[in-house]
Amino acid sequence: MSDDRDQYTFDDPRTRFPDISPEVQQQPEPGLQSEMTPVPDLGESTYRGTDRLRGRKALITGADSGIGAAVAIAYAREGADIALSYLPEEQKDAQHVIDEIEKAGRVAIALPGDITDPAHCRALVAAAVDGLGGLDAVVNVAGKQVWKEKIEEIDDEQFELTFKTNVFAPFWIIKAALPHLGPGSTIINTASLEAYKPAPDRLDYATTKGAINNFSKGLAQQLVGRGIRVNVVAPGPTWSVLQVTGGVNPESLPEFGSSESPMGRAAQPAELAPAYVFLASAESSFVVGDTLNVNGGMVTP
Repeated sequence: MSDDRDQYTFDDPRTRFPDISPEVQQQPEPGLQSEMTPVPDLGESTYRGTDRLRGRKALITGADSGIGAAVAIAYAREGADIALSYLPEEQKDAQHVIDEIEKAGRVAIALPGDITDPAHCRALVAAAVDGLGGLDAVVNVAGKQVWKEKIEEIDDEQFELTFKTNVFAPFWIIKAALPHLGPGSTIINTASLEAYKPAPDRLDYATTKGAINNFSKGLAQQLVGRGIRVNVVAPGPTWSVLQVTGGVNPESLPEFGSSESPMGRAAQPAELAPAYVFLASAESSFVVGDTLNVNGGMVTP
């Protein structure tokens, strides 16, 4: 996408972003997006805000890179202040996002730490509320995905950490945030195409995404009576640091996305951000307990 375009530009979605063929590359977890080839597109030069989230206060996990970072940039350009959750090792990537938020004239509260620790999750929410002067949007994007060909190769530690990151952390964060969320607030969780079409080599990851989908739909029914909406975004194959830190078979990277999606390519994080903006905005006021699939045409139930 050229610099004279934005998310509202009318064009062919198949070629809106390039069909990448990444070289085989690997980093140790959690990895840095800034060291990927090519670097994922967060919408830095293309996302145009239209004041849709003016005055909102959002906590976003996984906000250093990938989808979480694209959401943070989009929210800031839509008028929201942001508390960013990420691992300390991801500071380099997080600083880039913080710079983009501040360029948009919004507040960025940096909150590094490990969300697999329930005490940190509670402290994270408290720090976000203190730094932002309140909270009205919780967006859980952070995830753990590790490729293993056989169930025998998934050790107990990996299985537990995948669940702690993808399921337990949103539970802990939401529970801590609820006393601060009033009517009109929103909670957005992140599932995946894997919740419907689990890849056999991402068994534990796919299981967590099915769990977060069900958790969100049940929670939505609990909280709608308080005027708080809960919804889910389920991305398809998206080029992010998850893919180069053991998230998929490294040998499959040159074909990443193009062999799966009817669109013929993987998504860029910038293409996911508008879904999260919609679900946080008043435009989706009657959307509750929904899963918005953003997957390039991979049909789901």
